[in-house]
Amino acid sequence: MSIPKGSVRKKSFAATTWQSLVSFSRDNRFFRKGDVVLCGLSGGPDSVCLLHFLKELSRIKGFSLRAVHVNHQLRGGDSTADEKFSKKLCAEIAVPIDVYRVNVKSLAGRGGYSLEHAARKARYGAFERAAKKRGAAVVAVAHHLDDNVETMLLGLLRGASLKSLRGIASKRPLSPGVSVVRPLLCITRSEVMDYIAEHGLAYRTDKSNESEDFTRNWVRLTLLPLLESKQPRFRQHMLALSRELLAVDSGKK
Repeated sequence: MSIPKGSVRKKSFAATTWQSLVSFSRDNRFFRKGDVVLCGLSGGPDSVCLLHFLKELSRIKGFSLRAVHVNHQLRGGDSTADEKFSKKLCAEIAVPIDVYRVNVKSLAGRGGYSLEHAARKARYGAFERAAKKRGAAVVAVAHHLDDNVETMLLGLLRGASLKSLRGIASKRPLSPGVSVVRPLLCITRSEVMDYIAEHGLAYRTDKSNESEDFTRNWVRLTLLPLLESKQPRFRQHMLALSRELLAVDSGKK
């Protein structure tokens, strides 16, 4: 597992996507030497890309890497297969993994949450427990630029505030002494898939991501393509707005 070298295509990859990821992590000061870093690993392409990147970066930056897989128990045998895949992947690349199983449907019923909201609570609750157990200072999750645009659109649909229009933060507190960071937030979904292809990485496909019963999926699959059919640069415009609002919020502008 190393920085791509060799062919013209690989040199181009190293000079663009790889360097963007390295620079973004450096500029945001996500990782320090000696940190224990947890990587949220679902088994999907985004989190597999993140784990691969962090494995290489840990050698450069000198931090310890562990993975955390949360089995939501929502998809029967597919959920079990995701867990097995994640364990196998981590064994192959010598990354320790902690697995948490949460009955998300039961959690949603008890709390009156949507399945989306309950799943998110389950994940971040597991991350917090794992960070405390392992003495981790950082939890890395695999949101990318396209997720940011979708989050902003969801904010508009639900009643926009300046906070929702800022999109996804690259870094935020999880609990005292622990931060959630998003190292892939500088690249698009397409670039994630290019990274996966470049390294020949296996991943799991979550069929529920294609169900428009979930609002975020509808935004990704229907609303965003419709908007881009009228304004092909809509995605770029939304990201520019996010950057402007973040700059205002941080006092840089």
